[in-house]
Amino acid sequence: MAPRRRRGVGSAGGRRGEPAAADSARHDGRRGESAAAPHPTGADQEPADGRRPGEVAPLRTPRGRRGLALACLLGGASVGCGVALTATSGWLIVQASTMPVVLTLLVAIVGVRAFGIFRPVFRYAERVVSHDVALDDLSRRRADLYAALIPLTPARLGRRSRGQVLTAAARDLEDVVDEHVRVSVPAWSTLIATLVGAAIAGWHLPIAGLVVAAGGLLVALLTALGYAAERPAQDAAVAQRGEVRDRVTALVANLLAVQAVAGTVGGHRELVAPVLQAEAAQRRTEARLTRARAAGLAVTWVVVAVTATLVGLLAWGARAEGTLSGPYAALVALVPLALADAWAGLPEVAGARARARSAAARLEALVSQEPAVAGRGTTPVPPAPPVLELRGASARWTPRADGAAGDGATGARPPAGSTLPDLHLLDLVVEPGDRIRLSGPNGAGKSTALAVLARHLDPSGGDYLLAGADADADTGQGCRCGSDVRALDLEQTRALLAVVDDEPHAFAGSVRANLALAAPGATDEQQLDAVVAVDLDGWFGTLPHGLDTPLTGLSGGERSRLALARALLSERPVVLLDEPTAHLDDATAQRALGGLLDRVGGGRAVVLVSHTAPVTGRWTEHRVGRSAADAADGRAVPQHIG
Repeated sequence: MAPRRRRGVGSAGGRRGEPAAADSARHDGRRGESAAAPHPTGADQEPADGRRPGEVAPLRTPRGRRGLALACLLGGASVGCGVALTATSGWLIVQASTMPVVLTLLVAIVGVRAFGIFRPVFRYAERVVSHDVALDDLSRRRADLYAALIPLTPARLGRRSRGQVLTAAARDLEDVVDEHVRVSVPAWSTLIATLVGAAIAGWHLPIAGLVVAAGGLLVALLTALGYAAERPAQDAAVAQRGEVRDRVTALVANLLAVQAVAGTVGGHRELVAPVLQAEAAQRRTEARLTRARAAGLAVTWVVVAVTATLVGLLAWGARAEGTLSGPYAALVALVPLALADAWAGLPEVAGARARARSAAARLEALVSQEPAVAGRGTTPVPPAPPVLELRGASARWTPRADGAAGDGATGARPPAGSTLPDLHLLDLVVEPGDRIRLSGPNGAGKSTALAVLARHLDPSGGDYLLAGADADADTGQGCRCGSDVRALDLEQTRALLAVVDDEPHAFAGSVRANLALAAPGATDEQQLDAVVAVDLDGWFGTLPHGLDTPLTGLSGGERSRLALARALLSERPVVLLDEPTAHLDDATAQRALGGLLDRVGGGRAVVLVSHTAPVTGRWTEHRVGRSAADAADGRAVPQHIG
């Protein structure tokens, strides 16, 4: 039998083995093909969705109002879970003291665990959503703010530097956007939790629910009063903090001059006295803020204590009357205590809203100003190298007090009640290849003239004309047939002018990125050539990563020469320099300015503002402002120097 079974098996294997062997061969063939052409691994194959194996797609959260509403609901759910956790725990503890059957406590036990788990889960989700909404809003508003500041630069930014204005505006914008996270979400979360708490208490003891609701309304009223008290104090504190900073900065920046005038022993007291007075005023204002916040917090805790006491007495009375069992009396009594943390945070909400509204008012006052430059022109600029002409040009940084449109082109003084313009009756022609130095005493209007030429400020009187260098070939009288710059396209006009001001800025980025601002298409060789031309090669040799080195800790002279390198790379036909060598010694200034002049060549014009004679080059001097050497009508007179 056994051999027959073996033969049977063998026979069966023989009869059925052929198809099986064929299937096996085909399977092996496919396996061989698979082995011959293996599928690419995760390292070799880029997934269609761009994610690597094991990488989870980020959860997309709603933005804008929908995202903010979701964050408020999540925050309310988190605080509501906290209220329910405290109330349910109280019921469970008291109920367990009666030693009931354990099965009757299971629902409460599961509820306590669920509320304890979901409270941090909802809080985490609220943080993710609210911060996502805030950061998205901040990025959009920041771009809008920068776009709004561009037409206001520099004429409408006041006497502060552009860096200070930008820093203050960015900080104010952060305070405004923080209102989402620090005001909207906590306020709505507290409201939702208060309604939940009032509903829980009122379900078992209606009068207790009314007391909880009344306590919530009273806390809301205190929050509104706290906001009303802090709002004006916030404005005053910011203004006085800025005054202290400006006074201290002015003293420190001119410390050597202060020591030369006041001495080092005793004489400084008169100069420091205004700083001390400003600091005292700032401390008084900040003390008002502190007292308002402390009073609001103290009264809020009094409301919490009174509400908890009243609810506790009501629950005790209901328990004594037999209308409410002990476990439910504990549940009701603990509701106000569970809301205490949420209510106690509302004074902070009032302060954050006052801070945000104050910041929003400052931003609105900044960006709502009328631009100092009319940018409505659409006429294209001439294709030839430009010739710039100022005819009896006057300009002022702030509008006239009497509201008049301009200052006219005559030498007459302004009417009573108005001030002299910052630039008065300047005649100037800038042709290709010119080297012009604007000189004059402090306040004569040299930087103002440069701002007018740069299209940062419209003239309030006279004319500013622009024409191509070949437009005057027939007249031989210079640019007498140009177009009013206000009729020309503003961006095209500014693209003709490279400006290096007296406070050059270095952006937080690499050397390459800072140079690429002036010429995005410049090669590394061109950037290095510009660096060498303005005498930065020694400094550049110390950089560990060359052009890719992040810029940190630059001196004033290094920033000035970096700005000169940008002007050189821009290849714009007119270069405007405002005290470019103020932070440099004579030898370095000669090398930097001389390198710039050598590289710009004879086809590009250079206009320089300087209190002292340039250390290199031949310049045509134009004195700006009224002096005995000026003409009778107050117009600038050119003089050749060098």
